[in-house]
Amino acid sequence: MERNKENEDQSEKPAPIPDPEEVSTTSQENVEMGERNSNSLPPETALDDSKGNGFLAKVVRILNWMPRRCRYDPENPPNFTLSLNILFAFSGTFTVANLYYAQPILNVLAEEFNVSYERASDVATLSQAGYAVGLLFLCPLADMVPRRPFILFLIWATATIWIGLCLTKSFELFISLSFLCGVGTVTPQLMLPLVGDLAPAHRRASSLSVVVSGLALGLLIARVLSGIVANFTSWRNIYWLAFGAQYLTLILLFFFLPDYPAKNKGLNYFKVLWGMAVMAVTEPLLTQACIIGFLLSAAFTSFWTTLTFLLASPPYEYSSLEIGCFAFIGIVVVALAPIWSRLITDRFEFLFSVVLGLVFEFVGIVISTFIGSFTVAGPIIHAIMMDSGANFAHTANRSNIYNLDPKARNRINTVYMVFAFGGQIMGTAVGNRLYAQGGWVWSGSSNIAFIGVAIIIGIIRGPRETGWIGWSKGWNIRRDDTPKREPVISADTDVEEGLPSPNRQKEESRAGEAVLSESCEHPKPLR
Repeated sequence: MERNKENEDQSEKPAPIPDPEEVSTTSQENVEMGERNSNSLPPETALDDSKGNGFLAKVVRILNWMPRRCRYDPENPPNFTLSLNILFAFSGTFTVANLYYAQPILNVLAEEFNVSYERASDVATLSQAGYAVGLLFLCPLADMVPRRPFILFLIWATATIWIGLCLTKSFELFISLSFLCGVGTVTPQLMLPLVGDLAPAHRRASSLSVVVSGLALGLLIARVLSGIVANFTSWRNIYWLAFGAQYLTLILLFFFLPDYPAKNKGLNYFKVLWGMAVMAVTEPLLTQACIIGFLLSAAFTSFWTTLTFLLASPPYEYSSLEIGCFAFIGIVVVALAPIWSRLITDRFEFLFSVVLGLVFEFVGIVISTFIGSFTVAGPIIHAIMMDSGANFAHTANRSNIYNLDPKARNRINTVYMVFAFGGQIMGTAVGNRLYAQGGWVWSGSSNIAFIGVAIIIGIIRGPRETGWIGWSKGWNIRRDDTPKREPVISADTDVEEGLPSPNRQKEESRAGEAVLSESCEHPKPLR
């Protein structure tokens, strides 16, 4: 193959120092946004293509400049270090927090803009709606374009729009900007598949758990910090603080986020969207994971929505600040998740960790449902065991489905998150309705049903089963005994033969993961 030949020729001589006037391999690829492979074009050729709009080409080259250590080298792919893992978690924390700053201060916003509480709740609703739009229509693009410039652009655009939230005195403009910021807040969902690409197989689950814990920490920080700041100063200060956090994240990622080439070229965007719908109903493993994720999210949001009503009512009658302090329970989840993933998820079949997390959550919900009405120990046990179990199960689910097609991880993650988001909507609606009719026991019973069904879905199909139901490939839960599986390549995936991935040899030898064969030029459809 031409590209492999050129790479071999280049490996026989030392890499030249880039000339300031030339375009680096990665930068040129960023400019063309996946239309051509810059590794096969010398910089001079790329520059010739831009004749006639030389000024625009220079501007784009300046915007795409990156530090030398971030540039992609096909012969030396970036190493996924602990510091990079922490950076991803930090970035996820202060981007996902954008969705939750408004929730504890909706009453303050209602007074500031002179609107009703019901109208003020549109801020949170439209932020979540924007997030859903970005999740469905932006995340699939990450399989088609280089992710470094895509992530940086979304953070920059969101942070810049955020200035309007800090300054505007119009409620209509405020909720419109909240929607747009929600659209751009999907960057954590772009980072999770990138972790799947960069992290070695034997550390993938624990690496993902660190980033997922960062997302949980973002929810905690946003709710607690927003309530405290609004209580003692102007509510706008929390928005200015969020603005600064976003630009700090942008600067850190600019200097340390490694570049990685686009994994698919020439895909049709609308076929990609249709392909995701087909994938969700034709791939048994993905369908199983999505249904479990849907039920997990339903139980999660049902609990946290009705918890406020429970604690504000007799016999507790807690204040808003005391109720907000329950968010600190998330610290337990942040602390336990990486340990669990290292000891359980990375060593056993992913499905085993999913079911174990579900059982852990199920026990906590049962205890809380029947003692939560008269002792606060119930909700505390519920929150710790449910948040921890959900975190363990979501991390293992993601680690499992990312093995389906390394070239389509963003699309697979999008399908999974769409189901999870749908579960959140249903859980909120069902939990509120049942609490209004029968109180804490009724809403808690619905959560028992959600997780009970999820456990059944988890155990009716074994970890090595290729069909829809059964354990035909055995009952062993140790990952070391798992036979290698053929890679499942989606029909609309244009696989680039020879595209290196970091720690490829380790992934093949230590985890028995699916690898791309030399015949990937003719991809197989999903089974």
